Amino acid sequence: MESYKDKVVVITGGATGIGFAFAKAFGSEGAKIVIGEQRENRLQEAVEALKQLDVEASYTVCDVADYDSVEALADFAWDRYGQVDVLINNAGIAARRKPLPDMPMEEVRKLFDVNFFGVWHGSAVFGRRMRDQGTPAAIFNVGSENSFFSAVPRSTAYLASKHAVHGLTEGLREDLPDFITVGMIVPGWVRSELGDPSVAHMAMDADEFVGICMPQMKAGNPYIVSHAYNMEHVRDRYETISEAYAKYAPRYEGDDEYDVRTLIRKMAEARERNI
Repeated sequence: MESYKDKVVVITGGATGIGFAFAKAFGSEGAKIVIGEQRENRLQEAVEALKQLDVEASYTVCDVADYDSVEALADFAWDRYGQVDVLINNAGIAARRKPLPDMPMEEVRKLFDVNFFGVWHGSAVFGRRMRDQGTPAAIFNVGSENSFFSAVPRSTAYLASKHAVHGLTEGLREDLPDFITVGMIVPGWVRSELGDPSVAHMAMDADEFVGICMPQMKAGNPYIVSHAYNMEHVRDRYETISEAYAKYAPRYEGDDEYDVRTLIRKMAEARERNI
């Protein structure tokens, strides 16, 4: 999608932080912005700020943990504009840093309700409607550097929720038609209300982060990345996995005999031959 002019962009959690920075960036290119989250006062403030920047923007209250609320967000966007071209599944929450055995289950479930199921709800509701709409569109899910490795000790619940977003995004890309781009945005530490304000100055500015992301999104990249040093951690993980395979499951001629992808393809070919 080379230009966002006159495109309709829906952003969950779009009133502050990364979501609001995306709203400004898309809006500056002439997109029409719809933002949704639970805090109506913050939504009102954000829309007013966007209008001051000559961005066409509107909002509706939305709880991404509630499937029906996400359906209502989609209804609002389509009723208002007749289409949606881009969805940014951005809404997310943080959790207390505690070791896994000590983390209360109600906190874990709340975290997954927003960080994972919120993304699932958005992907399902908007993915279905975009598929039926039949025009080029895009869904970008906001993951994290924690989708690839453990960035913060004693944050297993958050780590797991963001790994789950990675898996969801990979599957969604295959489940939707090719005219819908699916990508995962991979923030490192970015300044937002989720972080500790006493150290916020150490994080990347949200507008700077979004400026890095926008060209990648226009190019339709599957991973929208920033924070260059993360590659060191990604490489460490890849090398550890590679060493395990090299030692205990090295490649051999015909080793695709148990490869699930290969077997599924062969079964599909066999069914076609028998039709």
